[in-house]
Amino acid sequence: MASEGVETVVAGSYVEMERAAEVEGGKSTSLKTKLSSIFWHGGSVYDAWFSCASNQVAQVLLTLPYSFSQLGLASGIVFQLLYALMGSWTAYLISVLYVEYRTRKEREKVDFRNHVIQWFEVLDGLLGKHWRNVGLFFNCTFLLFGSVIQLIACASNIYYINDHLDKRSWTYIFGACCATTVFIPSFHNYRMWSFLGLTMTTYTAWYLTIASLIHGQVEGVKHSAPNKMVLYFTGATNILYTFGGHAVTVEIMHAMWKPRKFKMIYLVASLYVLTLTLPSASAVYWAFGDSLLNRSNAFALLPRTGFRDASVVLMLIHQAIFITFGFACTPLYLVWEKFIGVHGAKSLFKRAIARLPVVIPIWFLAIIFPFFGPINSTVGSLLVSFTVYIIPALAHMATFASASARESAVERPRKYLGGWVGVYVVNVFVVVWVGIVGFGFGGWASTVNFIHQIHTFGIFTKCYQCPP
Repeated sequence: MASEGVETVVAGSYVEMERAAEVEGGKSTSLKTKLSSIFWHGGSVYDAWFSCASNQVAQVLLTLPYSFSQLGLASGIVFQLLYALMGSWTAYLISVLYVEYRTRKEREKVDFRNHVIQWFEVLDGLLGKHWRNVGLFFNCTFLLFGSVIQLIACASNIYYINDHLDKRSWTYIFGACCATTVFIPSFHNYRMWSFLGLTMTTYTAWYLTIASLIHGQVEGVKHSAPNKMVLYFTGATNILYTFGGHAVTVEIMHAMWKPRKFKMIYLVASLYVLTLTLPSASAVYWAFGDSLLNRSNAFALLPRTGFRDASVVLMLIHQAIFITFGFACTPLYLVWEKFIGVHGAKSLFKRAIARLPVVIPIWFLAIIFPFFGPINSTVGSLLVSFTVYIIPALAHMATFASASARESAVERPRKYLGGWVGVYVVNVFVVVWVGIVGFGFGGWASTVNFIHQIHTFGIFTKCYQCPP
């Protein structure tokens, strides 16, 4: 906390962060403390970058070729670039609102040492309870289905190296594995996992690229997309979902020792992610073309080799064992802790036990709707469009609508962004574009496609898209 004589409060100066910073600076000589710092306590800019990048690219690597088969190569590349920029922009807006909220609260001597700030609390503090309720609904629903998608992806992936069990049986097993994430307190403790996660997805992306090029084009390959409007906008919303991973931006910022340094992190993470998604999706689509329309998981079309099996195992670890599932579910754990009143508890075991009920509906929904690929687009259009694009843009405009709010803003727009006018123009573009293309056309297309999956395969299907 800042002293009473200081007018400007720098967000993120609470005691636990200072202690972690001391460890980084070498002021603590305890071996246990040093090991804890290396593997467990992460709050640097690099930790935030690894968290953003590893969370942003996971199972979407396997479904983006499917999206390219719906969009066509040119549209697939354009939508990736567009939504990467839009996602980076709204992540920047969220970071500005977080710093604004936290600075105001710290001026009021509010102590955050045993409290993790979340997006709905930022909305509540800046704009009131109605904004909080809307933000809470969309954020929690998106993260719930985001966790469901990770669990579905695990069952889909493992099937391609062990088909002795059907995908539904694998969902039961990986649901239990994913429940171990209850023991990770917050994003402050993802240092090692974020690094490993990004390493794993980097391997998988380049495996998909190289393996597809070596395999070559299948006989009679066709690249007919785009040829159906429903498929076109379904593919576009899957890409919208891909770059909408910043539903956890506030929690990642709160884990940083200096949250104000977050502003450009998501953009740099997105640029790195593009070096993985563009080559891999393009190469797989080039090799298999329209075959991907009936195989939403890229692993299904590549021949089984040791390299493919290694990629599958690495993706399973990334998705189920702590990393991506944990990133999507940890904010839900925190909301649940606050609801039942154990968020401030010092006992990690007590908090872990209290979190377990959150996993049950995720497990159940993954068994009901195992439609790997189509469910991504549905979640992207109906939930991601509002959670991480429309609401942050509208919230930023509403927070700084008055001249006095703009004058006293902690973070003011840079001149190269066009000042307040430039920011408002971009915000309006994001709201209109995502509202019409993402939620409107995308919502229609992905819902039609999702209903088609239900009619074709049925809910509770044992093995979605499994070969005869």
